[in-house]
Amino acid sequence: MNIELLLMYTIVSFFYVISPGPAVFLAISNGIRAGMTTVVLSSLGNITGLFLLSTLSILGLGALLAASSTLFLIVKVIGASYLVYLGIKQFRLAKKAKLSVTEQTDTSHRTKSACFYEGFLLAATNPKPILFFAALFPQFLDLNTSIVPQFFAMTGIFMAISFLSLFSYGYISKSAKSLFGNSKGVAWFHRVTGGLFVGMGFGLLQLKSAQN
Repeated sequence: MNIELLLMYTIVSFFYVISPGPAVFLAISNGIRAGMTTVVLSSLGNITGLFLLSTLSILGLGALLAASSTLFLIVKVIGASYLVYLGIKQFRLAKKAKLSVTEQTDTSHRTKSACFYEGFLLAATNPKPILFFAALFPQFLDLNTSIVPQFFAMTGIFMAISFLSLFSYGYISKSAKSLFGNSKGVAWFHRVTGGLFVGMGFGLLQLKSAQN
């Protein structure tokens, strides 16, 4: 892969990654209610899930998902269900928003592994990235050279951009936490975030496979 192709791939990946989606809203939520440790752990989980999806796409599952309407529907329902679950979780947090923002952290009762796996599952149960990888990779692969180094280079770039993006969103939201400095502000934040997660879950159900 030459430098020009790699640069073009990086630009395309950057604009795909920074667009608001479930992982971004989770990073914002974690930044406000839990702090940067949770943001980092969740972001690491998310990019690990992206690595899994990238690997599956290069192995051909992306094409299979696009071709098999039944398999695509199963993956889509699982992903949508998890998004709705996260939305309901946010609504429950809104009901508990009696503590101040400085007191309302989840580090006391959430393990590090729970924070990691929340981000991992959010990525791993979303069929959109694997379809993105399946559509994007062939456009930039040089078939005259070894595929494996190109795969790791493109996947590594995508993971790095994703982590930096999520970290930035989490840090900005943590810095703006004073805007939610009372229980009503925190409650409304969780309601809005919960509504976004549920909306994205139902929106994911509208995603069409290549067969449709």
